[in-house]
Amino acid sequence: MTIEWDAGRLDSDLEGASFDTLAVRAGQQRTPEGEHGEPLFFTSSYVFRTAADAAARFAGQVPGNVYSRYTNPTVRMFEERIAALEGAEQAVATASGMSAVLATVMSLCSAGDHVLVSRSVFGSTISLFEKYFKRFGVQVDYPALSDVDGWRAACKPNTKLFFVESPSNPLAELVDIAALAEVAHANGALLVVDNCFCTPALQQPLKLGADIVVHSATKYIDGQGRCLGGVVAGRSKEMQEVVGFLRTAGPTLSPFNAWVFLKGLETLRIRMQAHSANALALAEWLEQQPGIERVHYAGLPSHPQHELAKRQQSAFGAVVSFEVSGGKEAAWRFIDATRMISITTNLGDTKTTIAHPATTSHGRLSPEERANAGIGDNLIRVAVGLEDLEDLKADLARGLAAL
Repeated sequence: MTIEWDAGRLDSDLEGASFDTLAVRAGQQRTPEGEHGEPLFFTSSYVFRTAADAAARFAGQVPGNVYSRYTNPTVRMFEERIAALEGAEQAVATASGMSAVLATVMSLCSAGDHVLVSRSVFGSTISLFEKYFKRFGVQVDYPALSDVDGWRAACKPNTKLFFVESPSNPLAELVDIAALAEVAHANGALLVVDNCFCTPALQQPLKLGADIVVHSATKYIDGQGRCLGGVVAGRSKEMQEVVGFLRTAGPTLSPFNAWVFLKGLETLRIRMQAHSANALALAEWLEQQPGIERVHYAGLPSHPQHELAKRQQSAFGAVVSFEVSGGKEAAWRFIDATRMISITTNLGDTKTTIAHPATTSHGRLSPEERANAGIGDNLIRVAVGLEDLEDLKADLARGLAAL
C-alpha cells in the first residue's frame, strides 16, 4: 500500500498559533493509520509507482520522497517544526551541530570568499574554519563578538558571511544581533547566528535581522543527552543550497534522532524556563562565594551586556561560567570534588554538567587562541540542569571547599 499524507490539514489549522502550540504540533502529518504520535520511518529508500514517477521525483518535478539521505518523512517533520519555531521559511536537519556549520559554509561560500567569525565561539568551530575551510581557500578573520564597529572595519569586498554565537560558549558574551545584521547586509554579507544556548524558546535571531540560524540539536532541543543532531534554518533560497550539499555529501540526520528531537521540542519552553531559573539562582549564589573571582552569566547585573540580554532574549539560559582562584590546579580540584554533577563537556541536559573548557571543549586551540577567546586555565563551565536547586548548591559547595 502506498502511503498518502494528509497534506496541509494541520498546517492550516496552526496558522497564527503560539510558540508552545507550534512546539507540540507543527510539522506533524499523519498516515492513513491515524497515529496520534509522530510516525518513525525507518527506510533507506522508497518505492515508486512507475519508472516515470521515479524520474519525476528524482528531477524534482513532483513532490515525494526519493532517498533518506535527504528526504525522510520523520526528518521532514522535525525540520518543519524547527522552521515554525524560528520563524524560518525552511530548515534542514544534519547529523550533528558541527555538520550544520559545515553544511552552511560549504553551501554558501567558495574559495576566495572572506568570512568573519567571532573569536568567542566553540573550539571545534574555530578548528573547522582554521584547519579545514582555510585549506580550501576561504579567508577567515576573527573580530571581537560585541564590537560591532570592529566587524564593520574587518569587512572586505569579498566578505560573504558573518558567523557568531550569541550567547557565546562558554563566557555568555553577546552581540547586538540587529546592529550586526545591518553591518553584514550593508557589506553584502549574510549573518549566521548559532542559537544553541538560547534555542528559539528564548531568542529568535531571524526576527532580529539574522539570515540563518544554526543549532546543535544535541543540546537543549533534545534536552536529555540522548542523540546527536543539528539543524540550519533560514530563507528557502539559501536552504536549498544546504539541501543540495546534504544530497551530495550526506551528513544526514537519522530518522530516529529526528523523532527523539520532535519529542524534545514538545517541552522546550518549559525546560528552558526552568533551566534559566536554576542558572540565575546559582549564578547569584556563586557571585557571593569566597574563592570565586568572577561569574559569567548575562542574567547578572554585573554582566557588561545584561541590558542587551534583557532586550533580545526572554531569559538568560542555563550556562554559568566562573573563574576560581588558583589556576588550573584549583579548577580541577573544584571539579573533582563534586559528587552529583556530571563531569562531561555536553550541555543542554536535564542533568547538570561541569567542565574545564581550557582542557576539553577548547583544548585543541592554541594558548593564544584561548587567550583571545577569554578562556583562562581557572575557568569552569556549569550547564545547569533541572535538579533541585539546593542539591546543586550543596554539590558546588564541595567544590568551593576544595579551593
